[in-house]
Formats: sequence, structure tokens, C-alpha cells
Amino acid sequence: MTSALEATVILPFEPEFIDEGNDCYNNVESCALYRMLPANARDYVKASPHLLEYLHILPVNTVGIPLFLSELKQDLKSMENPNIIYPVNETTFIHIFPDPNDVRNWYIPIEPSFLHSVKEILPAIEEKLIDLIDVLEEEPVTQQARIEVLKNFIQQLVYIKRPGEVIDESLLAGGTPKDLKGRIKTFLTSEIGASKGPSTSGCPELADGRVILTQQEYKALEYMIVRDKIEMGTLKPFLSDRYIEDITCDGVGPIFIEHKIFKGLKSVIGFQDSQELDNFVIKLAERIKRPLTYRNPIVDSTLPDGSRINIVYGTEISKHGSNFTIRKVSEVPMSILQVIESGACNYMMAAYLWICLEYGMSMFVSGETASGKTTTLNALTTFLSPENKIVTIEDTPELTVPHRNWTREVAKAKGKGEGEGSEVTMFDLLKSALRQRPNQILVGEIRGVEGSVAFSAMQTGHPVMSTFHAASVEKLIQRLCGDPINIPKTYVDNLNLVVVQSAVKLPQGGTVRRMLSINELVGYDPETQGFSFMATFVWDPATDTFTFTGKGSSYLLENKIATMLGIPENRRSEIYDEVEKRARILERLHKAGYTQFWDLFHMTTKIKKQGLLNIEV
Repeated sequence: MTSALEATVILPFEPEFIDEGNDCYNNVESCALYRMLPANARDYVKASPHLLEYLHILPVNTVGIPLFLSELKQDLKSMENPNIIYPVNETTFIHIFPDPNDVRNWYIPIEPSFLHSVKEILPAIEEKLIDLIDVLEEEPVTQQARIEVLKNFIQQLVYIKRPGEVIDESLLAGGTPKDLKGRIKTFLTSEIGASKGPSTSGCPELADGRVILTQQEYKALEYMIVRDKIEMGTLKPFLSDRYIEDITCDGVGPIFIEHKIFKGLKSVIGFQDSQELDNFVIKLAERIKRPLTYRNPIVDSTLPDGSRINIVYGTEISKHGSNFTIRKVSEVPMSILQVIESGACNYMMAAYLWICLEYGMSMFVSGETASGKTTTLNALTTFLSPENKIVTIEDTPELTVPHRNWTREVAKAKGKGEGEGSEVTMFDLLKSALRQRPNQILVGEIRGVEGSVAFSAMQTGHPVMSTFHAASVEKLIQRLCGDPINIPKTYVDNLNLVVVQSAVKLPQGGTVRRMLSINELVGYDPETQGFSFMATFVWDPATDTFTFTGKGSSYLLENKIATMLGIPENRRSEIYDEVEKRARILERLHKAGYTQFWDLFHMTTKIKKQGLLNIEV
């Protein structure tokens, strides 16, 4: 069986154990702490008793009972000392625990296996599982099928002891069962924050070989085996949390989190020494089928959920020890209305981009790392005409296009043991895409020679949308015309729009993402060798508002789009009325609740089909 992906847990508080007897776990309503909980928290602990067990070790007399929330709202960002528990799935909860001595608060995953010393049982169970798996007639193909087979086998190997049941000692293979409270106390004193290895105490078995466990221990064991053998091990709660943007391990020490609400957090899960960390990243790389070696110590890949991962192995090139970073990808992309909700742009900017993209303008979303470029690019795909054929080209699949006629192509690195020429680059895919007659080509990120093909595509009438690493239009042009992209200067104005985006600090505190400007590239002057461009929208940091600086003077709206529509020169100003009309449409859709990515696409498709977007000439 595949090795487990585990790390060490160190709690940020001294655990307290409230001695209420085992009935507290078998009958939660008899528990004094349970009766102190608010109604929504009681519902959670009834369905997940391991959450009540966690609350029993939490020093509630000092820190208070946490606030239980089903979802997190943006207004929580201003909370100074958050003490909040929220669910990430049916079995796992997250506790945001305040640290008065650090700018980063604690991130504590509460899993079914969190307080149960089932590690002592694992070797015996794993050995028995291997025997059962060896006689499988047909190997399950899908992950879900493998999980079901594994759960079925675990069920066969375990005897679940009922509350209050006394096992006849004559039926035991040796040893006596411990009660639940005893196991938790052993776990707290021997495993959290101290020991390097599992407990060596014996595990009671029936004469037929079945291991005797309580219901809670059985759930913990099942969860832990499935999590570590099939899913992503220790990383599962992080990957399940939709509020996480980045997961970072810089070396020996805790795993750090970038949270959408609580910003920078440090996890109670981490690594105590380089060897523990090296073993973890080796197993992690094997799990994603990109093994690490001393010769190839760096891996760039994707996880099964689509998240991007970068792993650097060994202390020779990473002095704090091996490290990894995971950029989370949402299953459902943000819509442009959700981008507006976040304050990154406004309705007028979205409406302006809607018209430009619908009428075939090429666009780059530019900015530094983690400025939200891919999120914005993805959100804007709902503005592309629904009948269009879209081709996306990426080295790491992140884009989700709502169109049915969508070809998704991903670059392929040379595999281990494969010969020369086995890799397929972004350059290769882009050349291939030009033969597929797409209406739009979306490139995940332009950073190399594929840039010259992208600009050639623009010249032949194929609109291109992409992301780019540059903090301003000037720097973008410098990078385009320099190594390794080397676009001829006369080609640059085939790019129509540059959206410059950044993560910025507001005067009142807090980091947010904002579109700093939307710029139109007008042309290149061979005599001065200079480029002319104009900012159509500009962000004002003092007021955190946007100004439509290009109103009445937009080159794209008046000289390109209005011309394409056949609007007479003396009526070109009417194109700005169309921007305002679409801004009002977006605002109404927002108020009507069509904020989700797919809902918004279906509504804009319906609006287009009804002819509401037609511009009268």
C-alpha cells in the first residue's frame, strides 16, 4: 500500500481534559459543555462527536467557547482576535485560534482522527488489508471505487464495541480493551507536541482477528486510512477548505496558509526535522506521479483537484529544508460579479471589457504574482459570445471556460525514461491551435517563445487572451520586446487591451486586489520608437474608487468597435451609452442573485439571444 502522507501536530494551548466520563461521548445531551453550546454548534457536535471531544480539551475557561459559523463573511476580516470554528466538509472543521503574540493566528484542522491514537492500530490493520487486497479479483479503477473497497475491507477487520458493552475475556486474542477516555488521555500526553513515534501499547483483538474499537475510533481509523492511502494525507483539510488561497511550507516548521478572510495564518501541522519533511515531499511527489530525485529536485505539477504545486527537494538547494507551495484552484471559478463584490473593479469597467471582448479585442491581464490575474481572466470568459469556439492552452490547467465548444490543451513535460521530443510545449500547442479555427485563444500565461506565436495569431485575426507578469504597461512592453519573447516592436499594437492588476494595501489597513488600470494600446511610432497607450479606467487609492478617464476619448470604442458596427462618425459617442446599458444589466443581474459563474453565463447568453445587446445603428 502507498505510504502515508503525515506531518506532526503541535497544539498552541495546554490541553485540558474535562472528566465527565464516557457517557459524555455516548450521549452528548448529558454533557455539561454540550449544553453550554449555541444551537448551531450542538447540531455540529451531534453529527460529529469528535468535535465535542476537541472542545473538551480546549481551555474554554480562558479563551471562551468559539463562535460557530456555517460560512465566513467578508466583514470578519476586521476581527482582531478571531476564535471561530467553521466546517470545510461533513467530517472536518477548522478552528481559527488567536495568537496575541504574533501577527499570524493559528489554523487548527479538527478531523475525526485528530484526538484518537489509532496510529498504534495502523500497522496491524495495514498488514491485514494487504492480505485482502492481494486476493482482489478486479482492481478498482476510479478513486471513489478504491475508497469503497477500502472501507469495506476495514469494516471486515474491525469489531465495533457498543457503549457500555463488556467483552468476554475468553473471546479475546490477548490484552484488554481501553476505554475511549483513556485512549484520548494517552494521545494528549504522548503524541501532541511531544513524541516522535506512535504508541507501542497493545491493541485488543477478538480470537477471529478482528480489532476491537469504539465507534469513534472506528470512524477515526477509516478516515485516516482513506485520507493517507488514497487522498492527499495531512493536506486533505487544507485542500478541502474553500477559503484557502495558498498553502506554503518553507522548510522545517509549520505549514503557512493564505486565507481569503483571515489572511496569513500558521497551522498547528508542521515538520520537526529535515528528514521528516524530505520523506513527506518524496511521498507527495510520488502521489502525483512526478517523483523527485537528487538529479531532478524540482517539481511543477497539479494535484487531482487542479491546484498548482511546486516542490523543491533537499537541503542542498533549499537551506531550510525541502519546501512546497500549493496555489489552490476553486472548483467553481469566480464570476465577474463576484470580482466586483470584492472591489477589484466596478460595473462600468466590466461592461467596457464585455463589449471589447465580444467584438474580438485581444487582452492581457498583467500584474505580479498572486495579484488575481488568472481569477480575472477566468471571470471574463463569460463575456465571450456563447456560440464561439474557444481553445485554451496552459502548462498547468487552471482556466474553466463555460462554453460548450471548448478545446482544452495542456503542455506535457518530458516524462521519466522518455526520449527526446516526447515533450509538448506551449509553443507547440499554440501553433496547433491556429489550425483549429478558434474564435478566441486563451493562453494561461505568456512568458517565453510562445509569445511570438500569440502575436502572430493576433495579426491573422485570432483574438488572444492571456496573463502576463509585469507591473505596468511600460514593463509589459519591455518584456515583450526583450529576451526570451522578442516580439518585434511593430507587432505590439496588435494587443488591444492591458488590464494591470495588483494586490494593494488600503489606507484603513488590509490587503486587497484591485485593477489599477485598464489601458488601450493605440500604436507604435517608428520615428520616436515609442508606444502610445491611454488609460481608460484608473483606480484612485485615496478613495478606493475607479474613474472612467477614457469616456469620450476611447480609441477602441470609437475607432475600432464603432467602426465594426457601422456607426457613423457623428454618432460615435453613442457607443458610451452601450457601456452604461451593459453596466445597468450587470447591476440588475447582481441584485437578482445571478452572481455564480455558471448562472451569470446562462443569463448573459439568454440576454444576447433575446437581442437585448444589439446596438442600433
